Amino acid sequence: MSGSLHGRRALVTAGAAGIGRVIAQQLIDAGARCIVCDVDEAALADYAATFGKDLAVRADVASEAQVDALFGAVEKQLGGLDILINNAGISGPTLPVEELTLADWQRTLAVNLDGHFLCSRRAIPLLRAAGGGSIVNMSSIGGRLGYPKRAAYAAAKWGIIGFTKTLSIELGRFGIRVNAIQPGMVEGPRVERVMREKAASAGITYEELQRRAAKNISLRHGVTAADIAALVVFLVGDGGKNISGQAIPVNGDRKSTRLNSSH
Repeated sequence: MSGSLHGRRALVTAGAAGIGRVIAQQLIDAGARCIVCDVDEAALADYAATFGKDLAVRADVASEAQVDALFGAVEKQLGGLDILINNAGISGPTLPVEELTLADWQRTLAVNLDGHFLCSRRAIPLLRAAGGGSIVNMSSIGGRLGYPKRAAYAAAKWGIIGFTKTLSIELGRFGIRVNAIQPGMVEGPRVERVMREKAASAGITYEELQRRAAKNISLRHGVTAADIAALVVFLVGDGGKNISGQAIPVNGDRKSTRLNSSH
């Protein structure tokens, strides 16, 4: 894998920590030059200390003005773009629809769906100027199945699939490939927090919820950020040159997001 992306220029949103940081690291290990954005100041500082302060930009992808500034930095630091990884997203509230506020709904869609739109819109001219490239949008198992008490999150993640497939049709003639990844339970603090919220909402222990969740997965375990990053590197590299318009699950063959059954 080393050097397979040599010279290619990449942007990873929410790339200073978590899944995004692992994706950025694997892109760099494969030879790409990578800039990240994030809203986590501490994570940005750590990324900057490792890779350089000019390659870590504070930006909320739900803000058009901040996305514009981000792409100004991309053009200045990288001179163009070959790869966009739309990874930024928030979990949103864990509540039934009748208890959701409009503000919570709108904020979840703003980050998880509008952010993909705003970044893609700015990236497309750069990818066309480069003679082609690749966009990978981060959806979710919630964009493949229904997701009880996560309506805003699921709506955004389903929206990403429609956006991905439409972009693929629009951009294919320019040599730009567009795909989505649908992770299942990705091991780490974010999923643990969401599952603890779901356990509390269901009136069961976190450990019991883990047990029930595993029963919904054929492989009986979750996935790692490295699993997601490996697929990203494949899709944006030469191995994925004929793959576009796809929504690819990485979830151990998860059958359901319903975790309130003891069976």
